[in-house]
Amino acid sequence: MDKFFSPESVAVIGASRNETKVGYGLLKNLIDAGFEGAIYPVNPKAEEILGLECRPSASDIPGELDLAIITVPPGAVLSVIDDLGAKKVPAAVIITAGFKESGPEGARLESALLEKTSGYGMRIIGPNCLGIIDTHSRLNASFAAGTAREGNIAFFSQSGALCTAILDWSQNQHIGFSKFVSLGNKSDVDDVDLLTFLGNDDRTDVILGYLEGVRDGARFMEAAFETAKKKPVVIAKSGSTAAGARAASSHTGTLAGSEEAFRAAFAQSGIIRAESIQDLFDFATVFASKRRAGGGRVAVVTNAGGPGILAADAVEKSALTMADFTKETVAVLRKGLPETAALYNPVDVIGDADADRYRLALRAVAADPNVDMLLTILTPQAVTKPDEVAQAVRDAYAGVEKPFAVSFMGGPRVAAAIDAMSEDGLPDFEFPDRAVRALEAVHAFSQNAKREKETVERFHTDEAVVKRMLSEAAASGRLEISDAEARKIVSAYGFRTPKSSVATSGDEAASISDEIGYPVAMKIASPDILHKSDIGAVKVDIPDAKRARTAFREIINNSKDRMPDAHIWGVSVQEMIERGREVILGVSRDPQFGPLIMFGLGGVYVEVMKDVSFRIAPIGSRETDAMIREIRSFPLLRGVRGEKPVDLDALRESVLRLSQMVTDFPEIVEMDVNPLMLFPGKEGAVALDVRITVAEVKS
Repeated sequence: MDKFFSPESVAVIGASRNETKVGYGLLKNLIDAGFEGAIYPVNPKAEEILGLECRPSASDIPGELDLAIITVPPGAVLSVIDDLGAKKVPAAVIITAGFKESGPEGARLESALLEKTSGYGMRIIGPNCLGIIDTHSRLNASFAAGTAREGNIAFFSQSGALCTAILDWSQNQHIGFSKFVSLGNKSDVDDVDLLTFLGNDDRTDVILGYLEGVRDGARFMEAAFETAKKKPVVIAKSGSTAAGARAASSHTGTLAGSEEAFRAAFAQSGIIRAESIQDLFDFATVFASKRRAGGGRVAVVTNAGGPGILAADAVEKSALTMADFTKETVAVLRKGLPETAALYNPVDVIGDADADRYRLALRAVAADPNVDMLLTILTPQAVTKPDEVAQAVRDAYAGVEKPFAVSFMGGPRVAAAIDAMSEDGLPDFEFPDRAVRALEAVHAFSQNAKREKETVERFHTDEAVVKRMLSEAAASGRLEISDAEARKIVSAYGFRTPKSSVATSGDEAASISDEIGYPVAMKIASPDILHKSDIGAVKVDIPDAKRARTAFREIINNSKDRMPDAHIWGVSVQEMIERGREVILGVSRDPQFGPLIMFGLGGVYVEVMKDVSFRIAPIGSRETDAMIREIRSFPLLRGVRGEKPVDLDALRESVLRLSQMVTDFPEIVEMDVNPLMLFPGKEGAVALDVRITVAEVKS
């Protein structure tokens, strides 16, 4: 990877004398950036380009070559790779488009490309990319208009067009980069390679990324976790509304999708999610100062009450809190500020505040041990001198290690002050709520940096039972596991289930009911009927054999009337379980990250309320507890208005056992335990209804 960013020699394969061609722009950018190594233009039809001797092919370049930038037509790329391979060139950036993004023929060409480069031991970025920039080695191997400012932020993106827009925008925002990488099709070097490399790069303090998808979810999470403990990793992810790759056939499958998988993966890995490109660079701006928070207590200093209150509201809605000042801090403020000033957080230094008043207030709150972060707000009032206040802000924050943000609100009257602060690396935000979101991101990083990798405990289970039952289903071509089989499967992994059996006639239903003991519950057993209660296919509190026969008939008739095409196995007769609190556990296998576990309130309301949380399996107790507490309705489980709390230990263990099961058996692609009935105190949990779908066995 070093050869991409610190090469001693670079060749532009497909360099051009035509100023409208990419090959010309690439070569000119290399020269204009001041790259100090050897630059070799390669074009068999030219002797000289931009004052540099041109070589007919890569084979004609003398000595060793570290990096090749390829911009020839797609049909010529493979022969160029052969030339580079013969010279043992370790790295190439393939700008050329016309590969898998263009269709099946391009995909075959890209596959052949990767096979060749792998055989030569050559790493490649691209194809179909903008190129790369390293400001510290003065390398601009891209065809972007201009180059990046030097700084400590690394940025990578799958979108080359987004790269050009961000490069141009960053110039006015005084944002500097260490490295700038357009990944293109990610045929070889991908986000995992870059996260690992940038995590160990001394010139990079903040890592930004734009992703459309990942190739290997497990590798991505591993690399992200290790890197995000050392440096802030902020990523914007597009395609958040994309549906899952397969049609959902369960509650979990209905609610899960690629967005939930990415959110879970980011949270578990310590990645800070940027919901917009604005967020991406707001967060980067405050991270670039290299100040890291130990806590989330915020102090606000303002010259206007309204914006101060808005900032306080934004803090309280976030993971941050408003700081409580010490008596000593309040005393300093009382002595130095006017009688009409607000001395408690937020501190209002009043509309006529000059630079000295700001300086006093800022220094006082910055020194307070109860303050972890600072936000300064200015609105341009009649007597306000923004330039002088900006200098006061710089003076007050000089030497302060606590993270801070500034929000000089307004237009032309504050523009020069904002520019001056930006030149000094002071993070200014147009509005206070944006500043608060950025500070919240800093706090999130400080919390992530403390996390150690979680130990995933394993329970003793009867894997042989599950393996046999899944093998039998596969052998018979069934994708849906029957209700009775599904309960046996979860029982093998330590779940408590009610006594039950499937009846195929009214008399059999009565016989099973007699054996179980009354009252019993009955429901349709069908792989095609998800919402059983909606069609009258559930009966409870059945008191005797006569009513069992009647219930069987009604359930079958209702099911056939409402869903005539459904395959019906029979009617499941179950032991009636004492009412508790219903929750749902589920699994939907994501194509990129694997088993996505869902938790939420169960029963008939789960798809209406959508009060659920997700994690990527396998998970341990820490992530399980966080997942359980994440839902809005968690207080109901903890007990409200005199109710006893449910058995949270049993709930945690149920989630952990489910995580283990779906990790052990990747052929399980969808699953619901709905409801899992939780009982008060330490009375445990019972899996009442279980639904399992397995992957189709490909011949």
